[in-house]
Order: sequence, then structure tokens, then C-alpha cells
Amino acid sequence: MNTEQITLLGDELYQALCQRQQVKPLTSRFEDITIEDSYHISLQLLQRRLDAGERIIGKKIGLTSKAVQNMLKVDQPDFGYLTDKMAFSQGQEMPISQQLIQPKAEGEIAFILKKDLLGPGITAADVLAATECVIPCFEVVDSRIDNWQIKIQDTVADNASCGLFVLGDQAVDPRKVDLSTCGMVVEKNGQLLSTGAGAAALGSPVNCVVWLANKLGEFGIPLKAGEVILSGSLVPLEPVQAGDFMSVSIGGIGSASVLFT
Repeated sequence: MNTEQITLLGDELYQALCQRQQVKPLTSRFEDITIEDSYHISLQLLQRRLDAGERIIGKKIGLTSKAVQNMLKVDQPDFGYLTDKMAFSQGQEMPISQQLIQPKAEGEIAFILKKDLLGPGITAADVLAATECVIPCFEVVDSRIDNWQIKIQDTVADNASCGLFVLGDQAVDPRKVDLSTCGMVVEKNGQLLSTGAGAAALGSPVNCVVWLANKLGEFGIPLKAGEVILSGSLVPLEPVQAGDFMSVSIGGIGSASVLFT
């Protein structure tokens, strides 16, 4: 794709974000679109958000579990950028009916970094050494693509289908919990919804952060101290609407909850 097309598509996705509208899949309009094209489109979308006053506070890894890959019919992870406008704290209501289009919630483990990480060559030991703490969280993904009809190029261009996220108020040292075997329980409106384990995400959420650090390292982009890194869902995506209440509990780490409005 040429630079003009990339700019126009990034602008189109930004307008869709602002106006809560859906657009036709990019892959249905540009058969030759590559994943690299899509990352350039996502950077244009991000730039529009930054120009509007948002600030990058972290990054997210998407499509890490086989359950989510199968649901969205993709076969590899992706990443997107988190901004301050996306972040919510435990106890805050999340106004999805005002800000999102077709939201789906997923339970995750968030990493808060205390040191920079710049690939290539980052290992699991490097990630653990650079992590201040891990926190239970919900990521609420959203898609500006019509009816979630996405291929990986579509979700990459759409900033990895970023929506909003909420962090719990409990944090633990990642070296004091087995992140591969820790169990996750998700409830929706008081009913058990799904269960998962750390191994569902590339064998361990740590491996997800390793993948991200090394992938971004290809472009000279570091994971920075103080950033929030969402490591990927351990359970299937769940559609949500205003009035729903969800909670997630992770063995050895803690819990998080969110009321959607």
C-alpha cells in the first residue's frame, strides 16, 4: 500500500472510533494488504489520538490464546498501544454504551514494568527482572470493523481492537506466583462464566511479554519502565452490555471487577 492509502485508512478508523461507527473490513477492500501495512495504519490511528491529547501509557498483546485465535480465526499474536483515555480503576463504572461499539470483555494479567525492555534477545528471566508487579485486569476489546468480521490485518490496523481496560487494586511480585499454572475464574452477573490458566497464553503470560518485547525490538521500540502491559486473555471473549457486572479472580494474584454502564 502507498503512504496516501495508509494515511486515509488510519484517519477512517480514527473517525469510526470517535463517531462509534463501523467500517467495512479493510481486507475486503484491499486484497493485497499486509500485516506490515496494517501496523503502519495503526500508527496513523495512534497519531490521531495523540494529536487529540491522549498519552501512551502501555501496550497490549492480543490473540495469544488458542481460544481467542479460534474465535477470531487468526493464527498469531498482535499488539496495540494503550492510552490514558482507555484506563479505568477498580470501582469505576465503565461507560461502554457511550464509548464503545461492539465490546467484548476478557480476563487478563497486567504487568507493570520497573525497567525498560528492548529486544531482540529478551528472555523470560529478563521480563521477570523488569516487572514491578502483576495485577488482575479486564480488557474490554472493541472493533471498528463491521460485525467483528476481521482477519489479522484488520485487527492490527485497528490498534489490535483496543477498547478500554480496568486494573484491579491488588498487585503481587511475579516471582512469587507461578504464572503458568495460576488459575483464572471469570463471573458475569453472579454466574460462573469461564475458567482458564496462565498456560493458555503462549504457555505463560511471561512468554507473551517476551514475544512483545522482541517483536517491538525489530522496530527499535522499547517497553518502558512504568508502562502497563496487558499480556493477553486466558479465557474466551465475552460480549458485554450496559448493566453487566463482571469479576475475575486469579489464584495467587487477586481479583478485579467492573460494572458496565
